[in-house]
Amino acid sequence: MARIPSRDEIIDWISQNPTQSSKRDIARAFGIKGADRVDLKRILKDLEDDGHLTRRRKTYRDPEALPPVTVCEITGPDADGDLFARPAVWDGDSPAPRILVTLGRGDAALGRGDRALLRLAPAEATDHAYTGRLIRRLPQTVQRLLGIFREDPHGGRVVPVDKKADRDWLVRARDTDGAHDGELVEAERTGGKGDMGLPQARIVARLGDPTAPRAVSLIAIHQHDIPHVFPQEVLDAAEAARPVPAEGREDLRHLPLVTIDPADARDHDDAVLAMADDDPANPGGHVLWVAIADVARYVRPGTPLDREALKRGNSSYFPDRVVPMLPEALSNGLCSLHQGEDRACMAVRMVLDAEGNKTGHRFVRGIMRSAASLTYQEAQAARDGTPSDRAAPLVQTVIDPLYAAYAALRAARARRQPLELDLPERKIELDEDGRVTSVAFRERLDAHRLIEEFMVLANVAAAEELAARRQPLLYRVHEEPSPEKLEALREVAEASGLGLAKGQVLQTRQLNRLLAQAAETEFAELLNISTLRAMTQAYYSPDNFGHFGLALRSYAHFTSPIRRYADLVVHRALISAHGWGKDGLGGTDAEDLRGIGEHISSTERRSMLAERDTTDRYLAAYLADRIGTDLPGRISGVQRFGLFVKLDETGADGLIPVRALGAEFFHHDADSQTLTGADSGLTLGLGQRVVARLVEAAPISGGMILDLIEVEGAPLARGRGHRRPGTAPKRAEARSKARRAAAAKKEKRKVTRKRKG
Repeated sequence: MARIPSRDEIIDWISQNPTQSSKRDIARAFGIKGADRVDLKRILKDLEDDGHLTRRRKTYRDPEALPPVTVCEITGPDADGDLFARPAVWDGDSPAPRILVTLGRGDAALGRGDRALLRLAPAEATDHAYTGRLIRRLPQTVQRLLGIFREDPHGGRVVPVDKKADRDWLVRARDTDGAHDGELVEAERTGGKGDMGLPQARIVARLGDPTAPRAVSLIAIHQHDIPHVFPQEVLDAAEAARPVPAEGREDLRHLPLVTIDPADARDHDDAVLAMADDDPANPGGHVLWVAIADVARYVRPGTPLDREALKRGNSSYFPDRVVPMLPEALSNGLCSLHQGEDRACMAVRMVLDAEGNKTGHRFVRGIMRSAASLTYQEAQAARDGTPSDRAAPLVQTVIDPLYAAYAALRAARARRQPLELDLPERKIELDEDGRVTSVAFRERLDAHRLIEEFMVLANVAAAEELAARRQPLLYRVHEEPSPEKLEALREVAEASGLGLAKGQVLQTRQLNRLLAQAAETEFAELLNISTLRAMTQAYYSPDNFGHFGLALRSYAHFTSPIRRYADLVVHRALISAHGWGKDGLGGTDAEDLRGIGEHISSTERRSMLAERDTTDRYLAAYLADRIGTDLPGRISGVQRFGLFVKLDETGADGLIPVRALGAEFFHHDADSQTLTGADSGLTLGLGQRVVARLVEAAPISGGMILDLIEVEGAPLARGRGHRRPGTAPKRAEARSKARRAAAAKKEKRKVTRKRKG
């Protein structure tokens, strides 16, 4: 019979042999066999219960020590630039040990929030307990949640701010990071489940008061994992940048190029100029210049600036802040085309005939000096005869020629027939404290359309230039709608008394014809929204599948490299194609571009979702003090669980749960997008005018709950509370009746269509 080791002997063995800590390893080390293993198992269980050991699957270890190979989370560099980490999971009672990460030559770069497998060695230091060498960087698979911390005697729980999340996360007292009740926090799932099967988590970031006005965009930034803090090396690189000399560049400083931007713009990445073409072979023609900030000169491939720009993919815009793709020293400094400042640029000179057709173009890498930084309102006022002091000297030489070229481009656009959606954009106005003061429609001027048309033409020229030179590039691709989405749009059109022909190759002019028919009806907004929903999501790809919405065969993004990485790629492709320097694409091929395109397409969608969520939260905050108010709107969505209503005044979307429609059963018809009452026969569908009462507005989640009051001017007749006892049909009978009615309605639609055909 082998001697059973003492508790201290077992602990010492595990400490000295962390890689051999399974029950089998311990039994082999002490020569324990057969029935004696029962006693060993009992001792290990006692040590575990007493907290001296913790069990991971089939191994035991000291909970206050880390195994030699550990999954860690990078906490970021300190003020001295040293990189530190912490264990991804820590079960000890004392604070998690600090780990100094030492990277070797060729190791992957690590940043805050990255997870990595590290080989650890104990360290005798005052500021860290271990040193760690990188084995490999791990993919980001850990689950995180943004929510409100609610304290309890055992620690607390995190209540998610995302209205789609369905359960809270539990946090043990030792994992709260000192969070206070009601504080906005970010939590990370640690594995395992607690009471009622809820996930266990630990708090990794405390973000302050969730009710603070400027916390609204912060919630979206964290919820969608948008990088918003620049690493120090990136900031240092931006600060170290210097102006570009004019030598070796085409000098465009004699051209009176001007920027035209929103009044609150801080960066200016495009400048324009137009003039009458003096070539006798082009009577009535125009010469159009579009100059773009030469970001590629400062953001070189493979540098920290480049890696961070690619990571972000694009800038993200919120009502109270911008999360830029590039540090301010570049985005608002050296790359911004400020009035009167010499700036490096990539420019294209385009020639138009009298009908607005582009007959030729030439790209240059140059140096320019903006003659004026105008706002849209300023440019439009100058065109309309009331110029500002700054714009007055430019009316005849700059502004009038710009509008003349725009008139020609507008005629070419009418022939091309790109998709003409009419969806007024709403702008959220904030006061100095970040509170919503009003929700207004954004002003839409010819000055806006002018710049849009110039930018579209420059983007087309970039795509055509690179394709002609057989240079790999990222196209902006927008494929035509799927048959399923087209059929859904056709259903909406027919329900509105309009039609969309079948059996033809779809062109944007057909959709424009439908929108024009709806323009003078009450269904105009509904048809515009439904057409937008039918469209596919645009994306970036090295393969050219055209741009359906713009009705263009080739299209690339060239005009906004300060805020979009795709444009920077196109600039580099132009540099390589023309041999303008060593800061081009270099050896990048189509497969590399495919991965870049997929990544920046996803970051673009991420920003769109974050911006939309922020808008929802601001609108909910704006309407929160109007609970109980009746608001007009239109049904914009129909689901089995209820109706979505877009409110007229603010454009906010609220939900009317199906349970709020009354006690009767409502049948959902996905094809016709309707809800039909089993008893009353009431049919609720897309586009119907309604009056809804605001019942709930939650600024933290952005959700709004409504109650239906009127439909098409008639009060809603509710079944609940108005039936005599015993008169309500059984649920099964109600469902059967509703289904029969819906089936008959669908069959009637089919017959009608056949007759029309």
